[in-house]
Amino acid sequence: MAIISNLCNIKHIPKLKKGFGSIRTWQGRNLKKSMLHIKNLNTKYGPIHVLKNVSLHVDQGEIVSIIGANGAGKTTLLLSISGLINPVSGDIFFEDTRLNGTSPSKIVSMGVAHAPEGRQVFSPLTVLENLRLGAYARKDASGTEIQDDIEKVYDLFPRLRERRDQTAGTLSGGEQQMLAIGRAMMAKPRLLLLDEPSLGLAPKLVEVIMKTVVDLNNEGTTVLLVEQNARKALEISHRAYVLETGRVTLQGPARELAEDSEIRRAYLGKDYKDLSER
Repeated sequence: MAIISNLCNIKHIPKLKKGFGSIRTWQGRNLKKSMLHIKNLNTKYGPIHVLKNVSLHVDQGEIVSIIGANGAGKTTLLLSISGLINPVSGDIFFEDTRLNGTSPSKIVSMGVAHAPEGRQVFSPLTVLENLRLGAYARKDASGTEIQDDIEKVYDLFPRLRERRDQTAGTLSGGEQQMLAIGRAMMAKPRLLLLDEPSLGLAPKLVEVIMKTVVDLNNEGTTVLLVEQNARKALEISHRAYVLETGRVTLQGPARELAEDSEIRRAYLGKDYKDLSER
């Protein structure tokens, strides 16, 4: 039963325009050239082929979601972008610079920050110390600039101001997620990679986190969001890609995908049809 193939042929979900750097619109909004462009990406863990010819783009000013089931390769995709895993083939471009083989610290200094799955805060350090570490790549920033940015994080997440002298390991799960995002924002990224920010959080905290993602985007940060909570991800995104067993099987405007009753079947289908941007 070719569920994925059938989904790909749904006529009311338009294919994205082809080409790197072309001008695109979303609901009448002009978007600049692609900030992130990935072409035919293949990544392996030893003999295990995780990402298979993945192609996608993220335009400046967008929130783009990657949705899919566990094991689809979503986290591997973000790790490949941030330089923590080296792809075996394909290209990753951030603006006009090819990222393949670039060190993670260099990628951060270029303007790409990654808030990883599972928060991964520095447990023995305080909230304030974690935030300061997030600015480690900003060699030319003054102490005043960094302190101002810490205050901006506190404005985003007032709970962190209250906990600033508390060790990160004693924070709740929601507070640790706030800290992980705040630490990433201390790098002053132009592109923010978020991996499962709602994972394990209570519904009220999920709303807080998603609202924060939208606020950051409205302030000028481009976001690539990996999220299992497809409904919430599609609510706040401009576009989305479905990743199934390491392949992009479906893509389109988030609102169009959210309105389609069959989108959830994409996570269960065994057949696929690649959608490549050539």
